[in-house]
Amino acid sequence: MPKAVRVHDYGGPEVLRYEDIDVADPGFGEILLRHTAIGLNYADIHTRNGRYPLPHLPHVIGGEGCGVVEALGHGISNVEVGDRVAYSSGGHALPRGSYCEKRTMKADRLIKLPDNITDETAAAMITKGLTAQYLIHDSHPVTEKDVILVHSAAGGVGMIISQWAQTFGAHVIGVVSSEEKAAFAAKHGCHNVIISKSGDIAAQAKTLTGGEGVTAVFDAVGADTFEASLAALRPLGRLVAYGSSSGPVPPFDIFRLNEMGALSITAGAFYWHMRTADEIKARAAKLFEIVASGAVKIEINQKFTLSEASVAHRAMESRSTFGMTIMTP
Repeated sequence: MPKAVRVHDYGGPEVLRYEDIDVADPGFGEILLRHTAIGLNYADIHTRNGRYPLPHLPHVIGGEGCGVVEALGHGISNVEVGDRVAYSSGGHALPRGSYCEKRTMKADRLIKLPDNITDETAAAMITKGLTAQYLIHDSHPVTEKDVILVHSAAGGVGMIISQWAQTFGAHVIGVVSSEEKAAFAAKHGCHNVIISKSGDIAAQAKTLTGGEGVTAVFDAVGADTFEASLAALRPLGRLVAYGSSSGPVPPFDIFRLNEMGALSITAGAFYWHMRTADEIKARAAKLFEIVASGAVKIEINQKFTLSEASVAHRAMESRSTFGMTIMTP
């Protein structure tokens, strides 16, 4: 029987169970997928601990992966048996279930892979790359006039934002938690890097910009960095909040944005930028193009087997990972 990682109760990494599962034959609009690589995202931790509830328990977790189509249900016209495909469920608004060897799933959100993108690269970057794409093209369209601050710049989304924004001519300031991560971020698009433990993030950002502040902040950390992100902005600046790895931001008086320089905050939620198959394909095409050009490099720095999912989660929660992390079945 195929193996999978399921949760029967919400909790820490210890609730991840590596076990046999039944996989149904594909029905109308569905395919049977054999995974070749599985991406990991901090949203998986939110799923495991119950912040992003599952429709029922037990349930396979995970939101992104890559594999080969092994069987088709009725009504499928966008893929064929043998196609290499990737997919991203992102966050919690779409069906999860990628931590497995095989799964039956809807075919409408599948992305065919070009020959120049490997399975492991696709699994590593598909959610993170699609997220970065809409963040810098839609949530805050980055141009050569921008000076941006990128939290978690040594992480998967952060390293893609930093490299991609640099191709637009923007000046990129990264924020990381260690010297090792600072060196990594500097090699992946950041012109300057702030180590968060070294002092006031906003003050350092202001110093690096001649006292003006940055035009935009991309923040996936949430509670721990929210105030610093606002304080780092120049007047009319924008905070793009697209995650909350440190916890949710407390209630906030929106009138403070006026007092701080008519600032704006926008939420970069994955689902609302990926509502249709055509939108997904268009964004994925731009991602594949920039990666194939070499301007955005995808580095897989941690690899685990599916049976090591709990170890992978502990590594992510300890903040010891950088770049991309994947599992192989």
